[in-house]
Amino acid sequence: MFDKWSSYSSLPLRLILGFGFIFHGWPKLGNGHDGFVGMLTDIGVPAPGLMAYVVGLVETLGGLALIAGAFVAIVSIPLIINMLVAMFTVALPHGFSFMNMLPEGGFGMPGYEVNLLYIAGLVALMLMGAGALSVDDMRKEKSGGGDT
Repeated sequence: MFDKWSSYSSLPLRLILGFGFIFHGWPKLGNGHDGFVGMLTDIGVPAPGLMAYVVGLVETLGGLALIAGAFVAIVSIPLIINMLVAMFTVALPHGFSFMNMLPEGGFGMPGYEVNLLYIAGLVALMLMGAGALSVDDMRKEKSGGGDT
């Protein structure tokens, strides 16, 4: 039974990672752009206005490509780089946990746990491929290629 469905194993991962990247990338191109530029300025990123658009495009277009299952291994590389930069420049000082408790109560900035989860998911997709219901799979079938 599991062999029958194994080609669909990457589908939920592609969908949730893709929606996650779009959810975070799209605002950087629109209403949230100025706020993101301000954050990039605060942490010393050169050309923050331009970099905000670059990051927004990488996340939005990368997320769309993941959902479609198009060029997943290639698209994963800039997304992993994006997550590594975010982890080392923003999340690392806040520790590991997604739910960092503040001394006065409530929650602070998320740590690097989420960055590592995104990276792990992208690496898994790179290793197992886009799977069924993907552009990559359709391209493989059209070219007559089998399983690799």
